Amino acid sequence: MMKKRRISASEASLVLFLCQMISALDVPLDSKLLEELSQPPTITQQSPKDYIVDPRENIVIQCEAKGKPPPSFSWTRNGTHFDIDKDAQVTMKPNSGTLVINIMNGGKAEAYEGVYQCTARNERGAAISNNIVIRPSRSPLWTKEKLEPNQVREGDSLVLHCRPPVGLPPPIIFWMDNAFQRLPQSERVSQGLNGDLYFSNVQPEDTREDYICYARFNHTQTIQQKQPISVKVLSTKPVTERQPVLLTPTGSTSTKVELRGNVLLLECIAAGLPTPAIRWIKEGGELPANRTFLENFKKTLKIIDVSEADSGNYKCIARNTLGSVHHVISVTVKAAPYWITAPRNLVLSPGEDGTLICRANGNPKPSISWLANGVPIAIAPEDPSRKVDGDTIIFSQVQERSSAVYQCNASNEYGYLLANAFVNVLAEPPRILTPPNKLYQVIADSPALLDCAYFGSPKPEIEWFKGVKGSILRGNEYVFHDNGTLEIPVAQKDSTGTYTCVARNELGKIQNEVQLEIKDPTMIIKQPEYKVIQRYGQVSFECIIKHDSTLLPTVIWLKDNEELPDDERFLIGKDNLTIMNVTDKDDGTYTCIVNTTLDSVSASAVLTVVAAPPTPAIIYARPNPPFDLELTGQLERSVVLSWIPGDENNSPITNFVIEYEDGLHEPGVWHYQTEVPGTQATVQLKLSPYVNYSFRVIAVNKIGRSQPSEPSEQYLTKSATPDENPANVQGIGSEPDNLVITWESLKGFQSNGPGLQYKVSWRQKDVDDEWTSVIVANVSKYIVSGTPTFVPYEIKVQALNDLGYAPEPSEVIGHSGEDLPMVAPGNVQVYVINSTLAKVHWDPVPLKTVRGHLQGYKVYYWKVQSLSRRSRRHIEKNILTFRGNKTFGMLPGLEPYSSYKLNVRVVNGKGEGPASPDKVFKTPEGVPSSPSFLKITNPTLDSLTLEWGSPTHPNGVLTSYILKFQPINNTHELGPLVELRIPANESSLILKNLNYSTRYKFYFNAQTSVGSGSQITEEAVTIMDEVQPLYPRIRNVTTAAAETYANISWEYEGPDHANFYVEYGVAGSKEDWKKEIVNGSRSFFVLKGLTPGTAYKVRVGAEGLSGFRSSEDVFETGPAMASRQVDIATQGWFIGLMCAVALLILILLIVCFIRRNKGGKYPVKEKEDAHADPEIQPMKEDDGTFGEYSDAEDHKPLKKGSRTPSDRTVKKEDSDDSLVDYGEGVNGQFNEDGSFIGQYSGKKEKEPAEGNESSEAPSPVNAMNSFV
Repeated sequence: MMKKRRISASEASLVLFLCQMISALDVPLDSKLLEELSQPPTITQQSPKDYIVDPRENIVIQCEAKGKPPPSFSWTRNGTHFDIDKDAQVTMKPNSGTLVINIMNGGKAEAYEGVYQCTARNERGAAISNNIVIRPSRSPLWTKEKLEPNQVREGDSLVLHCRPPVGLPPPIIFWMDNAFQRLPQSERVSQGLNGDLYFSNVQPEDTREDYICYARFNHTQTIQQKQPISVKVLSTKPVTERQPVLLTPTGSTSTKVELRGNVLLLECIAAGLPTPAIRWIKEGGELPANRTFLENFKKTLKIIDVSEADSGNYKCIARNTLGSVHHVISVTVKAAPYWITAPRNLVLSPGEDGTLICRANGNPKPSISWLANGVPIAIAPEDPSRKVDGDTIIFSQVQERSSAVYQCNASNEYGYLLANAFVNVLAEPPRILTPPNKLYQVIADSPALLDCAYFGSPKPEIEWFKGVKGSILRGNEYVFHDNGTLEIPVAQKDSTGTYTCVARNELGKIQNEVQLEIKDPTMIIKQPEYKVIQRYGQVSFECIIKHDSTLLPTVIWLKDNEELPDDERFLIGKDNLTIMNVTDKDDGTYTCIVNTTLDSVSASAVLTVVAAPPTPAIIYARPNPPFDLELTGQLERSVVLSWIPGDENNSPITNFVIEYEDGLHEPGVWHYQTEVPGTQATVQLKLSPYVNYSFRVIAVNKIGRSQPSEPSEQYLTKSATPDENPANVQGIGSEPDNLVITWESLKGFQSNGPGLQYKVSWRQKDVDDEWTSVIVANVSKYIVSGTPTFVPYEIKVQALNDLGYAPEPSEVIGHSGEDLPMVAPGNVQVYVINSTLAKVHWDPVPLKTVRGHLQGYKVYYWKVQSLSRRSRRHIEKNILTFRGNKTFGMLPGLEPYSSYKLNVRVVNGKGEGPASPDKVFKTPEGVPSSPSFLKITNPTLDSLTLEWGSPTHPNGVLTSYILKFQPINNTHELGPLVELRIPANESSLILKNLNYSTRYKFYFNAQTSVGSGSQITEEAVTIMDEVQPLYPRIRNVTTAAAETYANISWEYEGPDHANFYVEYGVAGSKEDWKKEIVNGSRSFFVLKGLTPGTAYKVRVGAEGLSGFRSSEDVFETGPAMASRQVDIATQGWFIGLMCAVALLILILLIVCFIRRNKGGKYPVKEKEDAHADPEIQPMKEDDGTFGEYSDAEDHKPLKKGSRTPSDRTVKKEDSDDSLVDYGEGVNGQFNEDGSFIGQYSGKKEKEPAEGNESSEAPSPVNAMNSFV
C-alpha cells in the first residue's frame, strides 16, 4: 500500500473519531461525472432581499437552481402558496424559477408588493431562497405651500428648510438657482444631512429670490423642485459679533445607533459671527485611522465600515473668537447577523458520519434555527441518523434516504442570514476519470507524474502496478499522491513502460493503463565560442546539437536576447551562424537556443569587433591557458590552488577565473567558483562537504578569455549534515481542496552527503496545534489533499541526509486552493452622470464568500440598442476591471440616447464569481454631430438651393436645423448674420431675395432638445446676370522667358479684387507644383530663379474661386551664357531715371503740404464720412459712440450691434415643478453630489458671427440692403 505519515498509537483513536465526524467525499469537477450523479437542489441565483423595482417596468424576481434531476420550482407570497397559473400577468421562465410580472401591459406594481420566497425541489430535497421583499419605487410631487420671503438682519443665522417628499428610496437633495447653477457652499453656508440649507451668519451677498431645493429620485430618474425661496438681508451698522450656537443637533447630548459595516455620519452645524470652526474628538479614545473622513467643511464626521469598537461618545466643538459650544453624541453600534461558519454541503457514503455546522454572530446575539427541505426541523419527517445540537447537526450511519437539503436561519432584530446546505448520500462503484492508454513523455532524470483521477463512494483505494501483470509499486523511489497521481521523482530509461492504476471499494473494482516514454535530453555538444574579428571580416559561430531521435528540434539564434537584424549579411546554416562583412554594430552576445516539445537548451558567445591593425601591427590575442595546477593545504572545508600563467599575447592579464567540476553529482559540468586579479597565481578556496572537486583556471585580458587549463587532481571532501534548507518555500493550492507545497531543491553539492531527502511539515494556522509531517525523496513538490478551501497554513521544509538534519527551518504562510467566488455583488446601482459617462455602485461581497485572494471586481456592460434608431446590432460586451475592494467605478465612452445593460462580478485568483442581475440604464440625449454634408446648387440672381444630409450620430431626437448666413464683400468683411430654424424632417431649402453677384457664407448645424451640435460651413455666390452668367475666367496666359526668369501675363474676367497666384513646375515632371502669390490684383508676374535651358509648365489661379485655374502653358528658358559684369551705376540711362524719380517725389511732397494747410481731406476719409453705416460700425454700449470695426477672420465672432428689432424678443417660459422636461443631455447632467454639469439649456458653440440677440431670422432682403 501507499506510504503515508506515521502516527503514534495514542493518536489513533482521536484521529479515527475526527475522520468519522468530518469525512466527506470530494466530487471531481468532471462534467460527465456530474451529469450522472444525483444531487439535491442548490440555489445559484436569487434577487436581493430588499428589492425596490421601477413601477414602470416589468418586475423580474430571480430564482435559479441546479440539481440532478433538474429541480422544479414553486413560490410563496406573504407566507402562502402563490399560484402563478391563476394570474395572467405572472409567468415563470422555462427551466427556471424566475418570475416575470408584466407591468408594461396593464399590471400595477403596487398590487404585487409583498414578501416572496422560492422553493427548488427534486427527489433528493428542497432548497429555499431568501425572503424577497418587493416594493415599487416612489417619487411623489412636492406639496404645494406658500413661502413667505425671509427677511433677516446681517450677521444673524438662517435655516432654509427643504422638507422633500418622502420617496422610496429617499431622494438626493441639492440646492440651485434659477439658472440651474449649484449654489456655492462654504464654512459659512452649507447643506445639512436632512437637506436644509444652513447659514451660520448671513451677508448682504446672500440676498436673492431663487433659493431652490431639488430632490432627485434616482430609481425613477426624476427630479422634483421646490418653489423658490426669497431671502433679503437687512444691512445694519455696526454688525454685532456673536458666540457660537448649535443649529443642529439641538441640546447638549443626543444618541445614534448604527449597524456594523455601515457608514456612520455625525453632523454639527453652528451659528455665530465670526463663522465658527468645527472640531471632532472621541471621548476616551482616538478616531479610527484610515476610516475617518471630515466632510462638508468639517461639519460632518464620516466613519466607514463601523464595528462594535467604534461605539462611544463623540464630541463636536464649535469655536470662534468669542467662545465655544459643544455637543456629545452617544453612538451605539449594533450588528445584523454575520457568518462565522456557514454550513457546507456534505457528500457521504452509506454508513458514514458527518456534521453540518452553522455559526453566526451579531449584536444582539442571533438565534439559530434549522429547517429540513424548507420545513422547520421540529415538524420535518424524522431521520434516525440525524441529531440536532444547537448550531450543529450530527449525522451517524447515514443511508441513501438521509439525503436532504438543510437550511440554517440566523436572525436578530436587525436582519437574518439563510444558508442552504445539502447532505447527499451516494453509493457509487469506482470510476477512473483519466483517459485510457494516455501517453506521457518525459526527459530522462526529470520527474514523471502519471495521473489516475478517480471517484467512488465509499472512497476507493488506489494501487499502481508496472506492466499488466507486474507487482504492486512500493518504495521511496515513488511518491503516491492522495488524488491518485503516481510520481517518479527521477525518471530513468528503464522507467519506460506500461503502468496500471487500480481503484477498488466494496462496490467494485476498475483499472486503467497509461504509457510512459523516457526521452534523451537535448544537448549542445559544440557550443559557440568567443570571437574577436576585425571590421569588414567574416565570422562564424557553431552550434552542434544532440537530441532524442523521436523529437524534432528547432534552432533559434538571438543577438543580445533579441531577434537577429533583418540583414542579408546574417546567414543561418544547419549547425552555424555566419556574419559577412562585419561592422561595429554587430558587436554583442549571440545565443543559440534549441527547443523541442519537452525541453530547451541554449548557449551564448560574445563577438568583439576591433579595428583593422595598422602596418606593421602588434598582434593582440587572448592569453594562453594557465598550466601546472597544484592543490596543497587540503582541509575539510578549504584547499589552496596554485598555477603558472600562460603567455599574455601583448595584452596584460586582468584576472583569473577559477571553475570547479563535481565529479560525484554533475560530472562534465563546470561551475564558476571565484576569480582573482591577474597579478595573483594562488588562491585559497572554500569547499562544501561530499563533493569530488576538480579545478581549472581561465586567464582573461582585454581581448577575451583563454582556453581552460587542464583540470587539477581530484579532491573528495567528507560528508556532513546539510548546512541549509531549501529556499523559496511556498504553499499555493492548485485545487480548492489541496495545498501544493513547493521549494527549490538543494543542488548536488549542497546536500553535504548521500541520501538527500526533505521533511515537509504543515499545520492549519490558528486551528491545528500539532504539525503533520512527511519525508519525501529528493523532489521539489508535495501535494496535501483534502484541505478546506482557501485557509492559511504554516509550512516548513527541512533538508536531511544519511548523517542527519539541517538546522530548524523558518516557517512560511501559505494558503490552500482557491475556489470561484460564491456570490455576486449586491445592490448594483447605476448613476447616469451625462450622456457619455455613468457611475456604477455595488455592495462588496463578504470576504468569506470570495474563497480566495480578492483581486477586484469586473463590470460587464454592453449597448442594447440606440433609442433614436430603434435598431439592434451585434452586442459587444465591454469589460472594466477595478482592482482591490472598490465599490464603484466610472463607465466612460458611452453613446448618448442609448439603452445599456451591465452586471458586476467579483474576481479572485481562481476566476470570476457569478454575475449580478443585469442592470438596465439609459443614457440621455446629447448634442448631435454635424450634418453629414451641405451642398449649395442652382445659383440665380437672388436665390440659392441648399441640400444637406442628416447627422451621422444624431445622439437623440432631432428637433430642428439652424441655418445662419451672412454676405462677404470684396474686402472680405462680413455682413449682418441671418438665422433660420428649419424643421428636422427637411433636407433641402431654397433661399430667395438674396443680392445678385454676392458671396455668402453659411453655417449649418442640427439640434436636439439638449442643444446644438457642431456646425458645417460653406460659401456660395449668386450670379451677376441671369441671361448670361459671368463665371470667373482666366485666359490668354502668355510667357516671355529669359535665361533665369520669365514674365507671365494673363487676362481675367470675373468679380473684382481677385487674389491671383502662379503655379509652375518642370514640364513632364511628376513633382508637385510650386506656387507663387501675386501681390494685389495685377495681371502679370515675374518668375525668378529658373534653370537655364529648361522647359517649364505654368498656370494661373485665383484664391477663393473654388479651385478655378487657367489652362497650362509651356515655355523654355534660354541657354546659359557667359556672365557679363556691368556696373549699372555708371550707365547714363540709369542716372537719368533716378533724377526723374527724385523730382517727382519733391512735387508730390509740395502738393500734400499745400492741401494739408488748406484743411482738405483724403478721398478715403471723405468716403468713410459719406457712407458711415451703424450696422458695420457698432455703437459702444456705454456711451453710444461708434466702436472699432472688427476685421476678424471668418471663424471669429463679430462684435454685437446696439440695435435689436422690437419684434424679435423671445419670452422665456416659467419653469415647471419638475426638471424632467429639460432632458438629460451632456450639458444637463448631475455630478455625484447632485450638482448640474453645464446648464439645462445646453452649451452652444461660438458662432462665427452674431448680428443680434434674437433667435428669429430677419428678412434676407432687409439684411442684404443693410450691407455695403
